[in-house]
Amino acid sequence: MSSYTLLTGATGLLGSYLLRDLLLDGQRLVVVVRPNTRHSAVQRVEGVLQMWEAQLQQELPRPICLEGDLSRDHLGLDERACQWLAEHCSSVIHSAASLTFHEESNGEPWRTNVDGTQRVLQLCQKTGISQMHYISTAYVCGLRTGRIYENESDLGQDFRNDYEQSKLQAELLVRNADHLDCLTVYRPAVIAGDSQTGYTNTYHGLFMYLQLMCILARNTEPGADGVRNTDLELNISGDEPRNVIPVDWTSRVICHLFSTPKAHRRTFHLAPNTRMTARQMIEAGYTYFNSRGVKFVGPESQVDRSNGGLGQDVFENSGLYRAYEASDPEFDTSNLKQFAGHLPCPEIDEVMLHRFMQFGEKDRWGKRRRPLSKIPFCVGTFLKRLEVDQRQAVPANQSKSEWTLGLDVTGPGGGQWTLTLSDGQLIALKQGVLDNCSSQLKISAAQLAELASTMDLTTPPEIADQRVGMVAQLTQFLGMDLVVEPDCC
Repeated sequence: MSSYTLLTGATGLLGSYLLRDLLLDGQRLVVVVRPNTRHSAVQRVEGVLQMWEAQLQQELPRPICLEGDLSRDHLGLDERACQWLAEHCSSVIHSAASLTFHEESNGEPWRTNVDGTQRVLQLCQKTGISQMHYISTAYVCGLRTGRIYENESDLGQDFRNDYEQSKLQAELLVRNADHLDCLTVYRPAVIAGDSQTGYTNTYHGLFMYLQLMCILARNTEPGADGVRNTDLELNISGDEPRNVIPVDWTSRVICHLFSTPKAHRRTFHLAPNTRMTARQMIEAGYTYFNSRGVKFVGPESQVDRSNGGLGQDVFENSGLYRAYEASDPEFDTSNLKQFAGHLPCPEIDEVMLHRFMQFGEKDRWGKRRRPLSKIPFCVGTFLKRLEVDQRQAVPANQSKSEWTLGLDVTGPGGGQWTLTLSDGQLIALKQGVLDNCSSQLKISAAQLAELASTMDLTTPPEIADQRVGMVAQLTQFLGMDLVVEPDCC
């Protein structure tokens, strides 16, 4: 059995980083992605990977991509896909989640966080996947205060919103799933942008406050001294601690723990060593926008907002997160320090906050159109065409020299397949690289595209000798210098 890991939520903020980092670590992945009105599942995944390739300046492997939906039984996968998972997949990282705070008419966040998790568990039971890595949230603690321990979950706590409560219900579902032999739970605090680039693809939490700061500052004319006077009174002291963590660190830690078997079967709080404060955020805004004027008047003060204006708009638009302004607990990270202590959380300081603001403005706070992914050469389509052509041109071959080649094609349009070859003929094609392949080869989609440009796939089926010659040319190219004895398969 080849060891693939199923990843959900691969196009979300954290999920896209997990996709990148797991592939860079050499993990074999299969992703379940829902198409949208503009893009297929494959195109959505390609968009994520091509963004990383442009940033990293290197090609990445491609996961097996299955089209599915958490709102459907078995995630909408057919029997063939479920059978493939049963044969090749040993674990799942369930990252998909809804960040909706209060229940909406479409049933979110319950539909994704609870019902979706139940359907992932249903799929695991059907396919025999018994190892789960579940991405929860530190805020399953709800309104509890003080120090929150990693081994605590449901203590009868109240919640700020439906998001917190739905995530606890989902966590209890996976904890009570008898068919799971190994469960590891990750509880991130508030996830912000990339510590190095400022990147985000979602403008919730910290980025919502940064956006409001930007609107307030950019719409305030500088005074004679060139300083913007952003007159605003906030009902907090400014020194309340906030548990905010960069997304790149969150992904790096989860990937490390995932690849460390001794860390499994535990719960990990992913929280910062040094918590940021609202005062730090405001003061970073002062230096970024050359502004001043925000006053922290404390939670007991009565603020007159009858005059309206931008200050009132900021107050009204931040109401969704006001329940988090009064308190933020201290999360125990004993397990995290034991197994990932060498990966300390970067402190969110002025420099990093400036990166977040700069990226947000450049991205027009999420309104900038993302470039469409381009797939100049689809290797899967090419290989399937060759397999069909081969079946039309050549009778079944019973040669004992049959052998298998695991093909890992990197770059746009790439993927992973197992080719069964015999006497220069491609006689079978399966998705995924099997562990027991006679040989394995890693090449780029561009290399295969170059070869394909020399092959005439419009040759009529009756010209069998030319068809066989084409497949022989391909297998010779793929085999390169590989020497495989007939009895090694």
